[in-house]
Amino acid sequence: MEHRRLGRTGLRVSSVGLGTMTWGRDTDEVEAKEQLDVFLDAGGTLLDTAASYCEGLSEEVIGQLLEQHVDRQELVLVSKAGVRTWRTGERPSAADASRGTLLDTLDISLGRLGTDHLDLWLVQVPDATTPMEETVDALRIAVVSGRARYVGVSNHPAWATVHAADLLAGRGGARMAAVEVEHSLLSRGIEREVVPAAAALGLGVIGYAPLGRGVLTGKYRASTPADSRGGSPHLRSYVAPYLAQRYEGVVEAVATAAVGLDRKPVEVALAWARDAPGVACTIVGARTPAQLQGALSAEDLSLPVQIRHALDEVTAPELGYPERF
Repeated sequence: MEHRRLGRTGLRVSSVGLGTMTWGRDTDEVEAKEQLDVFLDAGGTLLDTAASYCEGLSEEVIGQLLEQHVDRQELVLVSKAGVRTWRTGERPSAADASRGTLLDTLDISLGRLGTDHLDLWLVQVPDATTPMEETVDALRIAVVSGRARYVGVSNHPAWATVHAADLLAGRGGARMAAVEVEHSLLSRGIEREVVPAAAALGLGVIGYAPLGRGVLTGKYRASTPADSRGGSPHLRSYVAPYLAQRYEGVVEAVATAAVGLDRKPVEVALAWARDAPGVACTIVGARTPAQLQGALSAEDLSLPVQIRHALDEVTAPELGYPERF
C-alpha cells in the first residue's frame, strides 16, 4: 500500500486507513482482530477511532489489541474528542469542545487505548458555544504535554479550519496538521473550499466514508439487507440520507464503471476517493473482515482517465459565486 506525507508534516500515513466506528458493538472483538490483521497485512497503518464511537467501546477494543496482539509502533493512531456522550442513552450526544472536556476526554482515550500518546488528535465536530480560542488552546496543550504528536479538526467548514489554524500558529508550540472530512462520489462538498484551504495551509486531508456510507457498493440497489448498516438500529439514520432517489444515478454510474473494468463497485468507489486530488488518506470501515478484504482489493486499481473523468462529471459539486467569479 502506498504511504503519503500528511500535509507538510513529517508524518506518513497509508493511503487507506481503517475506520473503527462499529468496533465493540456491530463488530465484536474477534472480528476486529481479524480486520486489523487483514489491514496490516495489506500494508495499512492509519487506524481511526473516536471517544464517541460506541460510547468508548471502540477505543477499548483497540486498547485490548494493542496490549495483546499488535505493537503500538505499527500503527498511526488517530482519535477524536469533542462529542459528549452518555452511556445510559438518556440524553443525546452534544458538541462540547471546551478545554476541560477535550483534555479530560483525551486522558480517558489514552487510558482506554493503553498508550501515552496519539499520533493525531482531532476535534470531532464544531462547537458553536465554545470560543475557538479555548478549543485551540486544548490542542496546543495536547502537543506540548506530549499526549498528541499532531492535532487538527474534523467536520469543520473551511473558514473555521483556517481560523483554528491561524489561532494555533499564533500560540506557539504546535501547528495544525490535518483535517478529517467526509468525501466520496456522493459527498464532494469539501472540494469547494476545504481542500483548497488545506492545500494553502499545508494541512493533510483525511477523507472518510469513501463508499458513501456503504451505498456505493450497490448493496442497497434493490432493498436494504437486514445485516447491513442500513438495517442496523444504530446506523440506519447514518445511511438513510444517501438512499434518496437523487443519488441513484451515481450508484448506477459506479456499477457501470465496475462492469467495464471487470471489478466490483466497492473497488471503483474506493479507488476514486483514495486517489482524489489533495487527499492523503481515505478511511474505510467494514463490519466484517470479508468486507474489508473486498474493499482493500482495490489496491491495484488505478482508474483510467476516461472513467475518472466520467465519474467526476456525474458527481461534480455545483460551484458558483464566490468560488467562481
